[in-house]
Amino acid sequence: LGAKVALIERRFMGGDCLNYGCVPSKALIRCATAVHDVKVADQYGVHVTGDPDVDFAYVMERMRKLRGQISENDSVQRFTDLGIDVFLGEGRFTHSNTVEVEGKKLRFRRAVIATGARAASPPIPGLDQVEYLDNENLFNLTERPARLLVVGGGPIGCEMSQAFQRLGSEVTLVDQAPQVLGKEDADAAGLVQQALLADGVNLQLSVKELRFEPRGKEKAACWMDAEGRPQELVVDEVLIAG
Repeated sequence: LGAKVALIERRFMGGDCLNYGCVPSKALIRCATAVHDVKVADQYGVHVTGDPDVDFAYVMERMRKLRGQISENDSVQRFTDLGIDVFLGEGRFTHSNTVEVEGKKLRFRRAVIATGARAASPPIPGLDQVEYLDNENLFNLTERPARLLVVGGGPIGCEMSQAFQRLGSEVTLVDQAPQVLGKEDADAAGLVQQALLADGVNLQLSVKELRFEPRGKEKAACWMDAEGRPQELVVDEVLIAG
C-alpha cells in the first residue's frame, strides 16, 4: 500500500508455523502415515512381508530439509527484496514513536505487535526436575524415544501420540479430561480416540495428581487413575502438549 515498513524479529523468521508447528509436524505425520499404509496394505491386495523398518534419523532429517526449503518464503532476503527493512534482534519501545533494536533507533508512525504466543509450562509437581519436550524442541530429536509420555489430549497431543506410536515408540497419553479433544464434540472426539487406541496408544484419561520424578536419565510419571488407583510409568521422554 506504499508504506515504508520495518520488520523486527527476535528469533527465527517464519515464526511458529514454519519452525515449530504446521510444517515440521505435518512432515512427521506424513512419514508416520506411510508406515501405517504399509501395515494395512493387505486390505488393498498389497502384500508386504514383515513390519516396516523405520529410519527415525532420516525421518527427522527429511523434516528439517523440507522446513529449510520452505523457509525461503519467510527469509530475510525475500522480505528485503520486497522493500522491507528487516532487523534481527530484541526490539524495545523507548518512546511513543521510537523503538530500539541492537543499538539502532527506529522512528515510526504506527506499530504492530505480532509476537504470537509461547506455550506455558503447566504447574505439574516435579516437572521442573526433569528434562521434557515441548512443541519447540520436539523437532530437534534425532533418536526415536523408546517410551514416550505425552501430557495433554488436545490436537497436538493426539497428532504426536499417533505419529510417534506409528514410528515405533511406545506412547502413553495422559489427560485429566475424560476424553481426548475435550473442547470438541464427544462423537467427533470419540472417533479420534478409537483411532489412537487402534494404533496402540495407551490412553490414560481422567487422571489426577500427576507428578514427575527423575530416575537417572529416565523420568517417572505418577498419577491416580480414573478408579483412584496409583499408577507409575518410567519413560525416556516426556512431551508437554498442552
